Amino acid sequence: MSGRTRVHLISDGTFKIDGGVLFGQVPKSTWQDWMSADRRNRVKLNLNCLLVRVGDRNYLIDTGAGAKHSTEDRDALGLSTSQLLSELKAHDLAPADIHGVVLTSLHFEHTGGCTRANRRGEFVPTFPKATYFVQREALEEALSPTDRHVNGYVPNDYNPLVDSKKMELVDGEVTIVPGLQVRRASGPYQGHQIVVITHGGERVAFLGDLVPTHHHLQPDCIAASDRHPEETLTTKYRVLDEAVDDGWLLVFSHGTERRAGYLEQRGNRRSLRTISLD
Repeated sequence: MSGRTRVHLISDGTFKIDGGVLFGQVPKSTWQDWMSADRRNRVKLNLNCLLVRVGDRNYLIDTGAGAKHSTEDRDALGLSTSQLLSELKAHDLAPADIHGVVLTSLHFEHTGGCTRANRRGEFVPTFPKATYFVQREALEEALSPTDRHVNGYVPNDYNPLVDSKKMELVDGEVTIVPGLQVRRASGPYQGHQIVVITHGGERVAFLGDLVPTHHHLQPDCIAASDRHPEETLTTKYRVLDEAVDDGWLLVFSHGTERRAGYLEQRGNRRSLRTISLD
């Protein structure tokens, strides 16, 4: 493996989620000033992904919601047309050029693009030469979700990866390749993970649903859907302290107008310096 690491922020489009679910205990009187809701109380979020090029190998962090959803489900979820493959094409990459896919969780909005339907209607891996990296706990939960979380999983997103032996299970903190590391951060879901990339002389952190938007940098802003909100809070403090101390560039998996930036400390106050990451 040779050459430097390059990072590109790409997107699979947008989806919508109930604002009360997204912002948890933050009252609507507060969050509606941050993001406008439609008549069904839904706010629009991006399906952000990262393309990481390590030397001559290409890795994808999350895959968005994909293109397999029915018209009815697309309306219910407020899904736009899937854009992931066209965004990869803009970087001169075809599905067969992806060597690895790292999934922060197995929820549909992060994993849907992992598989596609072939001409026979069978679901197969979208990226045929890739290994898909998932925390072992994440797969265990997806295969046997609680009644509270079952609607977040779509088995056709990940079962074909298991059946084709394309999925590699990891436990805790693991280096996928030099410069690309995953860390368990299970507050949002069992086996949720963040991804930390060494990019030149700095660190880039893709935070998944630990901090899905820049609004969730606030400690008390935790989604109502989180499996273990107190663990989310503790992990968020630890990760963001490290981000400030070491100057990490943070990437928000569902950020819209502010998708990436540096969290900076001035006295007792922290603020986000937004940058573009194309």
